[in-house]
Amino acid sequence: RHPQEEALLGPEIIKGKKAKKSSMLYMASVQDTIRHVCGGFLVSEDFVLTAAHCDDWKPRNVVLGTHNLKKAEKTMIYQIKKKCKHPSYKNVKSGNDIMLLKLSEKVYLDKKRPIKPIQLPTQQINLKENKTCTVAGWGATKSGGETVDSMQVVDVPIINLEKCKRIWQNSIPDNVICAGGYYKNKGICQGDSGGPLVCDKKMAVGIVSFNNGKKCDYPDVPNVYTDISKFLPWIKDILSKKTC
Repeated sequence: RHPQEEALLGPEIIKGKKAKKSSMLYMASVQDTIRHVCGGFLVSEDFVLTAAHCDDWKPRNVVLGTHNLKKAEKTMIYQIKKKCKHPSYKNVKSGNDIMLLKLSEKVYLDKKRPIKPIQLPTQQINLKENKTCTVAGWGATKSGGETVDSMQVVDVPIINLEKCKRIWQNSIPDNVICAGGYYKNKGICQGDSGGPLVCDKKMAVGIVSFNNGKKCDYPDVPNVYTDISKFLPWIKDILSKKTC
């Protein structure tokens, strides 16, 4: 069993809706040789950010520029040249679930192409409880379901971290954000891992890490995301050196 299967094979979006074509131009489908295994998001012209546990599926390619994976053309497929996993990552439950994927070629960014990187925080951020953010992905839309071809998006509320730790009985790692999945019928599921938690429409603040086992039927426990703002020096270093 992959750790991510115990966490989220990718995870998938529950009670979401189909994403608008012109939205979320930073979304990436991280794939092995034949299928979607995780989400991810473009953060520079040659790097995609995702969850470290997505490496369990030995990803080879990234698809950018389409919300419908059935319509992925060859020009949208980028090979992964290098995987930069956080050096302290061991498994999902111990945290540091973050990985940068260096693409084999730069993504050609111009206004005519539906691809655009998303901003990252520039400093530590404290999200207010109940603030509404969004998460998107191609994960399953119900427990035990298959991943989907058309990207789904859903609004999720931020959950106070101390409260989240209590509900999880202190079994969540440091440097995380909790949002959705608790007393809400909306959240993530298998196949969404690695996707971004986006607040204020413009900034990726979290990376989908895990939910409770393979259960995507809520209310249960809050969904857990890696807090990007806690890893900024590591991210900036790799993006500036263009390697790890």
